[in-house]
Amino acid sequence: MTKISIVPTSNDSILKFEADRFLTNHNSFEFNNIDEAKNSPLAKELFYLPFVKKIYIASNFIAIERFNIVDWNDVKDEVAEQISKYLSSGQTVVNEDASKPKSAVTVYAESTPNPNVLKFVCNKLLVPNQFEFTSIETAKHSPFATSLFQFPFIKNVYLEKNFISITKFDIVEWEEITLQLREFIKSYVEDDKVILNDDAPAQLNKTEKAKEKQFDALDDISKNIVNILEEYVKPAVASDGGNIEFISYNNETSKVEVLLQGACSGCPSSTFTLKNGIENMLREMLNNTTIFVHAVNE
Repeated sequence: MTKISIVPTSNDSILKFEADRFLTNHNSFEFNNIDEAKNSPLAKELFYLPFVKKIYIASNFIAIERFNIVDWNDVKDEVAEQISKYLSSGQTVVNEDASKPKSAVTVYAESTPNPNVLKFVCNKLLVPNQFEFTSIETAKHSPFATSLFQFPFIKNVYLEKNFISITKFDIVEWEEITLQLREFIKSYVEDDKVILNDDAPAQLNKTEKAKEKQFDALDDISKNIVNILEEYVKPAVASDGGNIEFISYNNETSKVEVLLQGACSGCPSSTFTLKNGIENMLREMLNNTTIFVHAVNE
């Protein structure tokens, strides 16, 4: 038999009935009437008591607020016994999955300069940094990316802040799969499933501390290049669903190596952007006409 302890509160109208075990999975629920209690058989049963005004269920207790038509001293023992019998029967306290409200999530698709990449924009923050996964093997730190790779037509997944850039294989056209992907992403985020494992930033060397350490280890020219890319280039390429990462600078050859990600990777216009956009900008801002830019994955 589940033991119930009766615990007074600072409000005379509210009494707590504490159980000797947990009743919910770290969630709390409030019910103002029997209609709201449709996903809690226990709360629904308690609402048949005419003096019950409100029910609150959390961790190991049930708090009940009464109407003033009765005194708790007259009914508390009977209520405690009713709760004890219900809990001892092994019936569901709260159907937590059904009671958990889904957050309002919107997802829309945007075309990018790369015909093989589509950008899916969400109204929620998804990841704290940029993460790219080129195969299901590299996606082990992201259950979300792993799930996306279950689709046979997905070649690459790039995550940044509130959007996902997906690269497809040539075997399908976007009009055949866009709706399917948008609905999958929307449902995944709405269900509050794990996008990125908690240890992923540390495992992938993507924490702010790691980024600062990498930046501090650079020479002055490299630092200037990183700052230029961050301020003038990255916002523009992010709007197109891509990213550009600084890899290295060779002072003897004036060669700047970068990594193209997301929609930038394999994009037909990326070479033009590198040579006529980024390269010219670096030459002008660093006052060095010999600088040239090379993408390691061009």
